[in-house]
Parts: sequence; structure tokens; C-alpha cells
Amino acid sequence: MTLLRTLACALALACGLPALAAEHIVDAHGQAIDADALVTAIAASDLALLGERHDNLRHHERRGELLRALKRRIGQTTVVVEHLDRERSFDFNAVCIGSDHGLERVLSNIGFDAKGWRWPLHQPLFSALATSGANVIGGNISRSIARRIASEGEAALPPASAARLVATPLPETARERLDADLVRGHCGELDANRLPGLRLAQRARDAAMADTLLAASTPGKPVLLLAGNGHVRRDYGVPTLLGSTRRIVSVGFVEDESELAAARRDKLYDYLWLTDPAKRPDPCAELRKP
Repeated sequence: MTLLRTLACALALACGLPALAAEHIVDAHGQAIDADALVTAIAASDLALLGERHDNLRHHERRGELLRALKRRIGQTTVVVEHLDRERSFDFNAVCIGSDHGLERVLSNIGFDAKGWRWPLHQPLFSALATSGANVIGGNISRSIARRIASEGEAALPPASAARLVATPLPETARERLDADLVRGHCGELDANRLPGLRLAQRARDAAMADTLLAASTPGKPVLLLAGNGHVRRDYGVPTLLGSTRRIVSVGFVEDESELAAARRDKLYDYLWLTDPAKRPDPCAELRKP
């Protein structure tokens, strides 16, 4: 039984339920593969970037299973996470294994914003990290730095991030896509004068994660990044800042066939994993009220 089928059965308690029948993985050419083949591709890479919709529990469950399968395949891995800041030093294994407190409290002690990330949505992911013995590294800039960059511009960039962004500017098409996604993410209500600062803050996050990945990279074993889909896409995300000498695998997690088709058309990821959508209220409903 493939890993994907095993996961589907475990979650549904029986195979073949309609709710999970559409779940599948495809490569960039639209060819269906199973999760075992995806694990093989990740294991053969230098850098593997696994996306998420932040509020979709299934995306975190699926990546947790991938982490466990990868541990069985190649042993301990290094994992960079968007959810923790790179400025903070910690030993993830030590604080998890040596603590009698719950995982949420352990994570909060090393800078995880449980309210902002809507805990316990990410619990399956961090539980897998805690049990896999992975070397976990924070990869993001802090929110305070991101706010400064958004308001003050390039003067607030950390020097390393500034150098990386200058060396790898976005092509016009990619910049236009990023701008459109930022506007859409603000329900179409984003003032034009705020857009450059928010774009720069997004790029600074990508640069910080790219720097962290490259610093942690070692020959013969992949380093993983766990981050939102926007950070792992190939047109304007972290992959644009990693250079061309490393084997990179990017996996997007999507919720419907139209999203999958658009991502394939625009060549955003190397692999796409389609899951059931999360149930969520309309995030823009309040703005539409008179």
C-alpha cells in the first residue's frame, strides 16, 4: 500500500470514501505519482521546499507524514521553518525531549506565535518534527523587522538580505504576480503607496529563509523548508534566491483542481499535492459590510 493510500485510509478510517477520493499528487507535467515517489524525489534533492495553506490542517498532517517517511528513508534531517525566527537560537530536540510541558508551551518558549499561527492547526507538523529528531532551525525574520521594512524600506533590510535581493532582482512578470497576490491578500483594499514596502518585506522573508537554507546545506542529504505556498513557489519565492547549482524540489499544497491547473500552467512548483479544502469564513466579509 502506498504512503498516500495509507494516509487516506488512516484519516478516513476506511478506504474509498468520497471525501478523499480526489486527493492526489502530480508532477509538473501532470503525471500522477504516489507519496512514496515524492519522498524519493525529496531524498534525492539538495533543498526541498514544502508549502502549505496556513489554515489547512490536512496540509500539516500530510507534511508530518512526509517527514516521518523521510526519516525512515534517510535518517535525521535539517528542517528550516517559516514559523520561527532565525534571530533566535535554540536546540529544538533538547527543549522537546527535556521538557514535561506540552508542545505548544515548548514552542512558545522559542518564539512560536501560537495565536498568530492559530494553534493547534500546526500541531501535527511540529509533533512529527519532535518525534523525528530533526534539526529544526528558524528561518524567518521577526515580525518587528518585517514591519520596519514595510514602513522604512531598504534602509531597514538586514545587510545579508539586502545583498541577496540586489543580486537577484525579480523579473517584471514575477513582480507583477507578487503584487497581485499581495493586493488580493488584502482583499483588494491595499493602498498603492503601501505596496512597495509590503513587497520588500515579503522578499526579505524569502531572502532570510534562502540564507538559512544555504547555510545549513551539506552534501549528500537534503535540507527542508516548511513555509507557505507563496514562499516556495518558483516564480517569486525562495527558489529564485537559491542559485542554480543545487537540486531544488518545490511542493505546493492546493485545495481544488482549478488552483492545481493554474499552478501547473504557470510552472510554480515541481510537485502539487491536492487535498480537501479547509472550512473557513470569507476573510473579506467584514470589509464588504456597509
